[in-house]
Amino acid sequence: MINVEQIAATNKANLDNLFGLSHKAFAGVEKMVELNLTASRAALAESAAHAQAVMGVKDAQEFIALQTSFVQPLAEKSAAYSRHLYDIAQGTGAEFTKGLEGKAAEGQHAVQSYIESALKNAPAGSEQAVAFFKQAVTASNTAVESVQKAVKQAADMAESHIQTATETAVKASKTAAAKKR
Repeated sequence: MINVEQIAATNKANLDNLFGLSHKAFAGVEKMVELNLTASRAALAESAAHAQAVMGVKDAQEFIALQTSFVQPLAEKSAAYSRHLYDIAQGTGAEFTKGLEGKAAEGQHAVQSYIESALKNAPAGSEQAVAFFKQAVTASNTAVESVQKAVKQAADMAESHIQTATETAVKASKTAAAKKR
């Protein structure tokens, strides 16, 4: 059966996994902070340049043209920012999923080994109960795999929708800019 060394090893492995996931989460937060700082610097520089340009405007038509040229790229920049943010979140989530799936597989294997070991020592005459228990474990593993596949499909579909929305926003922005010229 399970001994103290196995429990200690399991606890150490779980703690190592927790710290590994924490580092991955922190790396994702760092990337988001870096993205936000870069976007903020760019917005500040663009706003300053725009304010300087507004100060040099001589008539209303020039002002309208200047405002239009300032607003048009915003959709593209917003779409690019959103896409980059999504990529960071998706990449971090993928790393979490990969780590958790690996640990889940290890856990399933350990439980399966423990169950098989325990069932080998089952008393005589309990073959039907053992068979039923093995069926239940197999059904449970199949259900977990089905859920993992469904989650992956949902994530793939969400990524596809975000990509389509980004492309649509950029195309609409370019079309609007072309019509105004």
